[in-house]
Amino acid sequence: MQYRNFGNTDLKVSEIGFGAWAIGGAAMIGNTAIGWGNADDSVSIKAIKAALDAGINFFDTADIYGLGHSEELLGKIIGKDKEIIIATKGGNVARNEQFTVDYSGKHLILACENSLKRLQRETIDYYQLHSARLQHLENNECIEAMQLLQQQGKIRYWGLSLNTFEPLPEAEWLSNRNLGNGFQLVLNLLNQRSLPILKWAEEKKYGIIARMPLQFGLLTGKFDQKIEFANSDHRKNRLTQEVVAACAQALEPVWKLCEKYHCSKTQLALSYIKSYPQVSTIITGIRTPEHVFSNTAGLFQLDTDDIHLIEMYGQEQLAAVLQIIQKQG
Repeated sequence: MQYRNFGNTDLKVSEIGFGAWAIGGAAMIGNTAIGWGNADDSVSIKAIKAALDAGINFFDTADIYGLGHSEELLGKIIGKDKEIIIATKGGNVARNEQFTVDYSGKHLILACENSLKRLQRETIDYYQLHSARLQHLENNECIEAMQLLQQQGKIRYWGLSLNTFEPLPEAEWLSNRNLGNGFQLVLNLLNQRSLPILKWAEEKKYGIIARMPLQFGLLTGKFDQKIEFANSDHRKNRLTQEVVAACAQALEPVWKLCEKYHCSKTQLALSYIKSYPQVSTIITGIRTPEHVFSNTAGLFQLDTDDIHLIEMYGQEQLAAVLQIIQKQG
């Protein structure tokens, strides 16, 4: 495992991180699935330990994942290991059987304190506003809360997990004011809308967490149009037959690079992101020890020409597929 600096902080993070959304289990808010279906805690614990053995030292979670269960699991296994970096998020909430958001200072301070208890830590290494939008930032209450938590020593560093499809306004707002230490953003073969942020990050020394590197498994090449998901899996309404078919067709030219590099589709998808030096860590969704191996083995640096080729497809053929995905939510 290789490690990279996280922006202007003293955190040195593994190039592949542990995305801990899925180990939260089959959580529901009313009739809305907010998880990845059922998860076996004993398998999740084995996955966490396998990740540690592989050199992964960065674990990303949120208080909404499993309605706190993801944080509890991490706290149980790695909470007391100060060498391991834990990032979590606040702002997404379940109230009256409805999903909503709350970026008030009162809520964020309470949410952070509750996360600390579940994680069994005195300080959170990196705390994130969970997809706060421009109006929340301009209100400034959430900014003041993050700064207060940092002054109190409850968090070491903080940043923002950006919107999946419209990441630029919030990133630009914070970077123009030199606020926060990092951004979590979506970057993968299909969704390249956050690429402009990498330049800002490099100039202003922001850490970058790349999430959804495999687009919920779509970029592993293992799904076909017959794939079915449980009602408790959020992908049921996202990875529709239309999305799977459109993606397979649009990515045909890109997958030809697998022959050049003698790699799997998963390896190509992850290596593409890893090839950007501005990316500090890539958080892959890990549920099993097998996921640890498949997401860490055989990664490489793409040639510059191939990176540009993928970016070109991202602006053209793949952009149409992303529009379909965006409609699904």
